[in-house]
Amino acid sequence: MTRQPVSDLSAMLAGMAPVLDREAWYFVVVEGTPPTPELRDALANAFAIIREDEGVTAIVSGERAGMPFARITLMVHSALKGVGLTAAVSGALAEAGIACNIIAGYYHDHLFVPWARRDAALAILQRLSGTG
Repeated sequence: MTRQPVSDLSAMLAGMAPVLDREAWYFVVVEGTPPTPELRDALANAFAIIREDEGVTAIVSGERAGMPFARITLMVHSALKGVGLTAAVSGALAEAGIACNIIAGYYHDHLFVPWARRDAALAILQRLSGTG
């Protein structure tokens, strides 16, 4: 049974139930035609691929050059039309000086925070939801 999406801010915050992924994730620019075999394999398992005017960015796991990020998934099924969840979450993390990149899927929001700050970010989100 699929639960109905939640659009009330208080309910979204209370139901966040943030989950920290154990893998490190990297934002990479896809260059080259065709991509290298290593990048082609990574793209096949990419979490997200974003197409912009300037090029293509992929969020991939595995050891890579660059800054590693942790993915925290908010388990609440937030409505795409819900107002305030992104602002509340990013604001709470910003107060602690933690960068946050958010990608919304249909069912969940996924936060990418610097790998070194993942535990602090998770604790902040747990407090925000009233579970920590």
